[in-house]
Amino acid sequence: MPKKKADAVNLTTKWGALVKNAPDKNRIWNEYPRPTMQREHWQCLNGFWRYAFVQEKKRPTATEGEILVPFAPETRLSGVERKLLPGWYLWYERDVVFTAIARLRLKKGYRMLLHFGAVDERCEVYVDGALAGTHRGGYLPFCFDITDFIKREDGCEIGVLAEDASDTSYHSVGKQTLKPGGMYYSATGGIWQSVWMEAVPPVYIAGVSWETFYDEGEMGLQVNMASPLGGEGKENARSIEISFLSGEYGTYRFSANENIRIPLPGFRPWSPEEPYLYRVSVALYEQNEERDRVESYFAMRKIHVDIDKQGIQRLFLNNRPYMQVGVLDQGYWPESLYTPPTEEAMLYDIETMKELGFNMLRKHVKVEPERWYYHCDRLGMLVWQDMVSGGRKPKRFYVTYLATLFQGLGIRLSDKHRFLLSRQDKAGREEYEEELRELVCRMKNHPSVCCIVPFNEGWGQFDTNRMTALIQELHSGVLVDQASGWFDMGGGDIKSLHHYFLKLRYKQEANRALALSEFGGYAQRVEGHTCHNKLYGYRTCETKQELEQAYEELISATVLPAVEGGISATVYTQLSDVEEEMNGLFTYDREVLKMDEELLRKWNLKLRNLVDKAQ
Repeated sequence: MPKKKADAVNLTTKWGALVKNAPDKNRIWNEYPRPTMQREHWQCLNGFWRYAFVQEKKRPTATEGEILVPFAPETRLSGVERKLLPGWYLWYERDVVFTAIARLRLKKGYRMLLHFGAVDERCEVYVDGALAGTHRGGYLPFCFDITDFIKREDGCEIGVLAEDASDTSYHSVGKQTLKPGGMYYSATGGIWQSVWMEAVPPVYIAGVSWETFYDEGEMGLQVNMASPLGGEGKENARSIEISFLSGEYGTYRFSANENIRIPLPGFRPWSPEEPYLYRVSVALYEQNEERDRVESYFAMRKIHVDIDKQGIQRLFLNNRPYMQVGVLDQGYWPESLYTPPTEEAMLYDIETMKELGFNMLRKHVKVEPERWYYHCDRLGMLVWQDMVSGGRKPKRFYVTYLATLFQGLGIRLSDKHRFLLSRQDKAGREEYEEELRELVCRMKNHPSVCCIVPFNEGWGQFDTNRMTALIQELHSGVLVDQASGWFDMGGGDIKSLHHYFLKLRYKQEANRALALSEFGGYAQRVEGHTCHNKLYGYRTCETKQELEQAYEELISATVLPAVEGGISATVYTQLSDVEEEMNGLFTYDREVLKMDEELLRKWNLKLRNLVDKAQ
C-alpha cells in the first residue's frame, strides 16, 4: 500500500525535534543576537512567556497558558498553534529577574535597554504596567530604554501587546497569507525573533557603521552615541578607540564626533573563497575614562559592474569578473515557519549550499535574524537581500501572467499603475520607504550582502528609480537589482530576468550586468517528507532520475549558453520545499537532497568557470 501523505503537524526537522524534547526550553536561542556590536554582559529573554488572545486593545485579566518565545503563535514549536488574526491582539508577559551584574550597574546609573529582533507587525511594550514604547514593522529589530519604567531593583515585568493585519492591509508581508496555497505560505504574527536586554552606561555606543574604500585601501568608521540623560557640550571631551583583536593594525584613537578612515596597507580581501574578517574592539572614552566597549568586525571587499575582456558588462568582485551562482532562499521551516528552530538549523542551510558549489543566496522577501548574516559573513556566502514586499493583494493577472508574456515579447511595463501594482495607499508607500532606509543601513555592516532588491515581480512596486537612487545614496557598497523579474525601469546595476515558462530572451546592456535572478523551480514530491497533498511548481518530475535529467538539460541547453552570452548571476528556485511549493533542492524537513550532490557541484563549477576563464 502507498504511504499516507504526511500531514503538516507531523513534519518536523531534526532540529525542531531537539527543541521539542529539550529538558530546558528556556535555554533555546541563547546566542548573542547582534554580532556586529557585541557587549560582554547581556540577558536573554527567550523561553516561556505567559500569553492570551484578546479582542480589546488592553491587558487581559487572565492568561491562557505559556508560549515559547521566539516562535510565533501559529507554529508548533511555540506550543500554541493559533493564528493571530486581524482584529485580535496577542498579549505576552513575563517576569524578569535581573542578573547580579545588571543590578549592580543599575545602581551605578546605567541604563537598561530592551531589544526585540522582530515582532510582526505592530506592538506596544509595557514595563511594570506602564507603556514604554510602540513599534510598527514586522521584520526589523528595535529597542527601548526602559530604565525609567522599572519599579524594583531586582527585576521587572515585561508585557507586549501585538497585532498583525497580515495580508489584509498594505504593510510589509512577504509571502505570508491567511489562506496559504501555491507560492504563498502560512502567516506568522507576534514575536518571532529573540528578545534580550543589556545594561549600558549613561553615555553609550548606539551604533557602529563600516564603509569600505577598497581601491584606497581604507576602512571608514562612524560611531553613533546615545546619551539619554543629556551631556550636551561634552562631545569634544569624548573619543573613540579602535583596536584590532588580532593585532593586524594596532590601535587608533579619534574624536567621537569624527568619521574616521583607517588605512589598511596590504589588507586581506574578503571573498567566498577566503572570507577574512577583521575583528575589532570599539571603545568610547570621556576625558580619557572608558565609558563603553563593544566588539565588532568588518571586511574589505568591493562589488561593482565593469567590462570584461570580451567586452561584456559583468559583475566584478574585488576588481575581477566573478560569476555568482545562487539559489533562492525563503527561510521557512515546517515546525516554526519564519523562525529557524535552532542556530544549527540556520547554519545547515548556508553550509550545505556552499558545499554544493553555490556562492550566493538570494534571501527572498524576508529578513533573517542578524546572526544569519553574520554566518554568511564568516563562512563566505554572498547575499542578495530582497526588501520585504507589501501593498494590497497582488493583481495576479497583471503582475504574473501578463508580465511574463510581455517580458517574453520584450515589452517594458510601467511602474506608474499603482492600483495594478497594489500600491494605492500613500501611507503604505511612506512606510515602505522608511523601512527600506532602515534595512539598507542595517545591511551596511555585512560584507556578504552585495546586492539589494527593492522590488520583486512588481509586488507593491512604485517609484522604482527613486528607490534605486535612495539605496545607492545610503550604501555605496552594494549593487541594486531594482526590479527582479519584470517591471524594469532601466536603472540600477542589473537587468534582472526570470525564466520559468517561455524561451529565455536577453540582450547585453550598455551599463548594466545581466542576471538570471530566478529560474528552474522543478518540483518533485518525496513521500514522507511533504506536508501537503497539493503540489505546486513550474514543472513536475515524478522521480529523482527525471528531475536530474530535466535539471541537466536546463543548465546545459539554456543557462550555460546564457552565461557565455552575458549572464553574470544565476539563482535557482529554490533551496527547500515550502508547504505546497515542492520545487526545492531539499525537502521541507531538509532530510532529502533530491538530486545527486556531485551532479549539482559539477554544474555549479562549470557555471563559475565560464566567467573565470574570461580573466
